[in-house]
Amino acid sequence: MGSFTAYATTGLMLAGLSTFAHAAKLEDTAPYPKAEAGFTRQVIHLPQQAQEENFQVEVLAGKTLEVDCNRQRLGGMLEEKNLEGWGYPFYRLEKVIGPMSTMMACPPGSKTKRAFVPVVGDGFRIQYNSKLPIVIYAPKEVEVRYRIWTASDKVGTAIPE
Repeated sequence: MGSFTAYATTGLMLAGLSTFAHAAKLEDTAPYPKAEAGFTRQVIHLPQQAQEENFQVEVLAGKTLEVDCNRQRLGGMLEEKNLEGWGYPFYRLEKVIGPMSTMMACPPGSKTKRAFVPVVGDGFRIQYNSKLPIVIYAPKEVEVRYRIWTASDKVGTAIPE
């Protein structure tokens, strides 16, 4: 699909900008359902970009857990749904499994720390569209963060072999 580089703005800063840019409530866009028991409805409002086809949103759902020197991950799938009668997408993270971890021995004296452990699976890259909010229904204990990716200006050419 092309080379992508991380956009040089943190998700927290983008969240602040997008809240300022989109002061309208979610219900003013469409009748998205309220979150079911055990779930939260989390919303990302994206700022308008020139050539939005060159951007993607990476959804980083996860939990802050105690971790050691091993790599930690949670498992799950972000499923796209359709808001009936409107055709607008929304997303549901039904089940989160884990944590899963590498099983390396940690160096003596290494400490555990609290860190954000992401859910890894399918559906976490979404095409950028500032005209619609990204609405995600996730289990209550899951925090949703995001990162913006942009296509590199450098384009390579494949060589026929």
